[in-house]
Amino acid sequence: MGSLLSSEVGWSWAFWAYSLRRHPAPMAAIRSNLAWFSGPESGTLAMCSPEEAALLRLEEVFSATLSRINSFVLQPLLEAEPSDPWGRECLQLLQQLHRSSQQLWEVTEESLHSLQERLRHPDSISLESLLLLHSADRVLQVHLEYIESYTSCVAVQAFQKAVKRRSEYWQGQRKALQQFLSGMSSEGSVGTALVQALRQPLTHHVQQCVLLLLSLRDTVGESHPTRELLVHTVTIFGNLQSFMRQELDQAMATQALWHTLSSRQRDVLCTPAHRLLQDSQDIPVTVTPLRAERVLLFDDALVLLQGHSVHTFDLKLVWVEPGQDRCMFHLLTPEEEFSLCSKDPQGQVAWQWKVTQAVCQTLRRKKDFPVLGAGLEPSEPPTCRCGAYTFRAEGRFSQATYEGEWYGGRPHGKGTLKWPDGRNHVGDFCQGLEHGFGIRLVPQASEDKFDCYKCHWREGSMCGYGICEYSTSEVYKGYFQEGLRHGFGVLESTPQTPQPCRYTGHWERGQRSGYGVQDDGDRGERYIGMWQADQRHGPGVVVTQAGVCYQGTFQADKMVGPGILLCEDDSLYEGTFTRDLTFVGKGKVTFPNGFTLEGSFGSGAGRGLHTQGVLDTAALPPDPGSTRKRQLGLGVFPVESRWQGVYGPFQDFVQAGCPGDLQEALLGFHVQSSRELRKSQEYLCCERTHPEDHAGRMEDILEELLQHRAPEALQQCLRKALSNSLHPLGKLLRTLMLTFQATYSGIGANKHLQGLAQEEVKQHAQELWAAYRGLLQVALQCKGQAPEEDQDAEARDLQVHRLMLPLVLPSFYSELFTLYLLLHEREDSLYSQGIANLSLFPDTKLLEFLDVQKHLWPLKDLMLTTNQPPGDRLPHFTRYSLVRDACFLSATECLQKMIYPAAAPRWTPGRSWRCWRGHTGKLRPLCRGCSARSTSCPWTTCCRCSSTWCHVPKSSTWEPRST
Repeated sequence: MGSLLSSEVGWSWAFWAYSLRRHPAPMAAIRSNLAWFSGPESGTLAMCSPEEAALLRLEEVFSATLSRINSFVLQPLLEAEPSDPWGRECLQLLQQLHRSSQQLWEVTEESLHSLQERLRHPDSISLESLLLLHSADRVLQVHLEYIESYTSCVAVQAFQKAVKRRSEYWQGQRKALQQFLSGMSSEGSVGTALVQALRQPLTHHVQQCVLLLLSLRDTVGESHPTRELLVHTVTIFGNLQSFMRQELDQAMATQALWHTLSSRQRDVLCTPAHRLLQDSQDIPVTVTPLRAERVLLFDDALVLLQGHSVHTFDLKLVWVEPGQDRCMFHLLTPEEEFSLCSKDPQGQVAWQWKVTQAVCQTLRRKKDFPVLGAGLEPSEPPTCRCGAYTFRAEGRFSQATYEGEWYGGRPHGKGTLKWPDGRNHVGDFCQGLEHGFGIRLVPQASEDKFDCYKCHWREGSMCGYGICEYSTSEVYKGYFQEGLRHGFGVLESTPQTPQPCRYTGHWERGQRSGYGVQDDGDRGERYIGMWQADQRHGPGVVVTQAGVCYQGTFQADKMVGPGILLCEDDSLYEGTFTRDLTFVGKGKVTFPNGFTLEGSFGSGAGRGLHTQGVLDTAALPPDPGSTRKRQLGLGVFPVESRWQGVYGPFQDFVQAGCPGDLQEALLGFHVQSSRELRKSQEYLCCERTHPEDHAGRMEDILEELLQHRAPEALQQCLRKALSNSLHPLGKLLRTLMLTFQATYSGIGANKHLQGLAQEEVKQHAQELWAAYRGLLQVALQCKGQAPEEDQDAEARDLQVHRLMLPLVLPSFYSELFTLYLLLHEREDSLYSQGIANLSLFPDTKLLEFLDVQKHLWPLKDLMLTTNQPPGDRLPHFTRYSLVRDACFLSATECLQKMIYPAAAPRWTPGRSWRCWRGHTGKLRPLCRGCSARSTSCPWTTCCRCSSTWCHVPKSSTWEPRST
């Protein structure tokens, strides 16, 4: 009987709700139905709490009301077809409200169904099954979306504007709207009636839900399983009631605001997202130093009105700071700083609190719930933020959009800056300026051409090390200051350019100035010397591809005065000549055979070179080393001042205490060429070591220096440091190698520059030792230890030549060896010819020629048993070489490998030295007559090169033991 009654009741409830949706009934009929279900016939309902039954009735009435609102209000509002943009925007808001209303009706139906099931089967279905309890957060979210849609329509007067488009229809529906309203007269406008028709049912429903849930909570004991769910649901609906009240008040205040503004101001400010929080007409404030007649605080912006102008500040980029007195506080924005002053402290507190909470709410991108200021912690907005802003004021950033990190109203941290003309900057900022590493792209007039700057910046300009790739295919790698090339740098163009060139040297304010080396690809020559204002100026040496080398003084890119010209055939000219190497004026020519020609030289059209002077053929042949080995540049370019642009940044790094964040700016870095990136369009890419790791690495480097101060440990430590491209000493060495190769390789491989190269290598070793000493002093200072005393010149030179020079020399060996070969080419030729002649001798003849004692020859006696003279009974012997005439050839090959590393790539100078020491080490005991080696064969094989070697010189007294 009970189950039958339960089924009948459930069917009656469902039929009643369905009939209400299909055939709306007057309110009196609804009340009578509710009274019937609360009567004695509802036996099943009586088994549950009255609060649950009341909740069911409340949900049924609200569901039916939503259905009728949809039919009578929302559907007709959506039938209009506006033609103006503002009308179409209002239609979109109404469509969103319709969707939200539909979701609210669906969740109400689900709640109703869960209540019905609970009331039908109170014994088997627990209180926890109610949708209002187990899905309270979902119910809350649906209500919030509906409130947001509804208040957006209210704020922009969407209902009033929709009614105007169909005024006749809505005038006829005035009486029908009264069924949704209670306590309101019918004399108001239809738009106002629509606003109330959508507001009253929701507010009444939420209010009644709160009361019923509170009552239900009181009926449940403390230990009941649903106690926590009920408390949570009561809290949610209580907060929802407060939130809805605040949102509706803000929407009504915003709607009323538009009538007080001019049409121009209204067009700018009237948006569905704006909600008015504070108006200076309610609590007066003044703005200084800016001028504003009225101040409006919205939930996402602060607005200053002056005349017809509107100045809007996005709250995401507004910083609030306390003022000097109790009636003032300061506001910081990306382009403005101003203060709001009130008449009394209470007004200041109200404004500052609301601005602060509005900023917090905007940064959270979620409205405070349940009311403003009751959001999540912290209640104070963060000082560091992320956001986007387009600068409008005049200046370098005018019309540029910055997106990234901010601090105190200024770009600070990592960000991206984009200009309308296509310029981009990605990198680090500090206090509103580019500061730190950054990549900038500057488009050029031609399509798909741009300049790419990968540099370190300081206070808005390039400063420090950088790599710049220009649209002209030129690449600059070096240092900048105030946006201009300054210090050491390399400017190089590709061979395909019309005038290929490469400059390695010093710069000053964007121009080549100081010591530098430039290759001229068109002329096939290299200039080594001084520069000023982008022109050769001062002493210089020019080396041509043909082997001609000359030295002189330059002024304004032209050679002036006499100079020295050395030709490939070792002819020497001293006098004046042109850049085309044409003799002009007075001069003297010294030929290789010693003849001299001294006089005046000139040239003319069709006449060629002509001279008027004295030819001296009686002079003695010159010393071969005087002209052929003459060195240029010595004493002209002081070695200690040639590459100060390389040493200087390292010294600055040491003086600053070796900070990790300055290592890249002062010591350089490596990045991927943007020409490789153009194919993938990844322009803003930089494959470089992460600067975050520099600080920790520098600490490890300094600690390692302190732990390896003993001579042997120090040598290993320095070797490891110099071979590491990320170590400060390794970076410095690689830059010095770059300058050395730029000067003495290729065209610069000229025998007349060997002296210049030698003193440069010695200076580099000395500077590297000074760099190590500087790092050591910083390491001691970091540990709080007393610094070491400065070394005197003698002790310093000893350490340089004993420790540093052997470690540094292999890095410059290739160029030095080439220069040495060129300088001693004639001697090497004669030596090679002598070796070739000796190699034609058999071993016996060679040993005889070298006057080696015969009992030391590697020969064996063989007795002849045939072809003896008749009657000769004595045995006859002949001597046979044990190595078949290979001794000399093997020794020659070994020497060639030691002298010419190019012939054996694995033979480094160190390996050659170890091989030589191995041979001489075996030679000394024999020379001293060591009897312990008396049974050894004087011809042994090298363990490294498999070459045979004789240990016994002519003067040895070693005797083999008789057998």
